[in-house]
Amino acid sequence: MATSFSLISISLPTPFAKHEVETLLDCSFKKGIEKAFYHQYRETFLVYTQFNVLTFINWEKEAMHQALMKLGMKDASLLEQRYIFQDYPILIEPELEVTCKVSNEQIILKEPLSLYLIIIALVISQSVGLEKYEQDLNAHFEKSQQLLDLTQSYSLLKRSKLIEFARNLTSIQHGMVSDLFLLDKPNILWDNEEAEKLYNRLSSILELKDRFEIVEHKLSHLKEDISMALDLFNHKHSEFLEWIIIGLIGFEIVMGLIEFFKH
Repeated sequence: MATSFSLISISLPTPFAKHEVETLLDCSFKKGIEKAFYHQYRETFLVYTQFNVLTFINWEKEAMHQALMKLGMKDASLLEQRYIFQDYPILIEPELEVTCKVSNEQIILKEPLSLYLIIIALVISQSVGLEKYEQDLNAHFEKSQQLLDLTQSYSLLKRSKLIEFARNLTSIQHGMVSDLFLLDKPNILWDNEEAEKLYNRLSSILELKDRFEIVEHKLSHLKEDISMALDLFNHKHSEFLEWIIIGLIGFEIVMGLIEFFKH
């Protein structure tokens, strides 16, 4: 007889260390796959990733809301309106002829093995984490035009804003590559063909690699624009210093002439 598991991955609005989540939710995480840690209680799973996404598998909605409230999300009941999340139904069919089947609508497993559930949670978490970076980057795109407009005139304050913006872009790029772990498959998959198929199929359906490449392209474009703007600012800064030097030389000449004619 087929049974169904609910799965929902949520990007936490406040960064947490793993031990903080354990303390607040009174649980103990075990090492899962790469960046994922999990806690299992009977047929429920809680999976936490170090890029700050929490996944609930087979949790009652009320229990999930209570857990989120313990993490400071007082408006957890308004999850769909206020937070970045993705859900995916999991169907358990013991009569399934293959280990798993993945489609856009659902994931079907022959049996609810911990490894497969954690793989699913990891990939959905990566998708949610990538969506967070996508939204952050869209906000940076909107801000970038305002910053580029600043190049029409020079000031140290404007230059510092551009430098801070460039630093934020570098931080986003570093976070995507090092935290989301999208460029390499988890090591455990190399020794488990069925688990690798599940990971690859779900990753393909969620278009993780394509979305990552689009974000990378946008980041590169933004960094080129900001780099050009900084070059313009540096050129104007050099001109500004040159005029100061010319002014000082002129002042010295005038003062020298005044002293000369006094005698």
